Amino acid sequence: MEILKCDGVRKVYGSGENQVIALDRIDLSVEKGEFVAIVGASGSGKSTLLHILGSVDKPTEGKVVVDGIDTSTMNRTQAAIFRRRKVGLVYQFYNLIPTLTIEKNILMPLLLDKRKPNQEYFEQVVTSLGIADKLEFLPNQLSGGQQQRAAIARSLIYRPALLLADEPTGNLDQKNRGEIIDMLKLSNRNLNQTILLITHDEKIALEADRIVTVEDGRIISDQKRGE
Repeated sequence: MEILKCDGVRKVYGSGENQVIALDRIDLSVEKGEFVAIVGASGSGKSTLLHILGSVDKPTEGKVVVDGIDTSTMNRTQAAIFRRRKVGLVYQFYNLIPTLTIEKNILMPLLLDKRKPNQEYFEQVVTSLGIADKLEFLPNQLSGGQQQRAAIARSLIYRPALLLADEPTGNLDQKNRGEIIDMLKLSNRNLNQTILLITHDEKIALEADRIVTVEDGRIISDQKRGE
């Protein structure tokens, strides 16, 4: 089942002599349950692509369809609601609210919609991520790796169509980097979570099932592991 489709996506900044083409006619299809790494050097366009896939930004041309919904036609309010409900975002910096407990941080997307969590699913997520005993702590009482696990749990709580991770291990030491990648793989395998991982680290990219390479705003390679 196709969960994501990009069709002729372009992103242009500025005009005339100052025009910069960040994305140049990107075509991409991702099936539900895939774990895809998007790699490229700094300035290649990979982060711009992630922002457009996550409805944080809009393409200049082309369209993006996520779970059957064309996100490129949404206004800012519609995009924010869609992002909260359908897209899990994990960044290098954890973006946890410092005055809220870990539990409330994880549940924040549901609380904003005044929805009650599925307790069984919540417990499955926090247990699988190894933070079930940290729920009453504040973010600053946790290590960087534990905070990133909480950020991943928050991104999963709505059972999103996509989980987009932008350099999620960039702020961690080697031990925690490995553990976070293992957690993403676990959610992909156990929860059938579709994941797009943005990274410049080829070693991390090799943990994915498929590697898409971006250069100068274009996809220059799209390979499944083992092919």
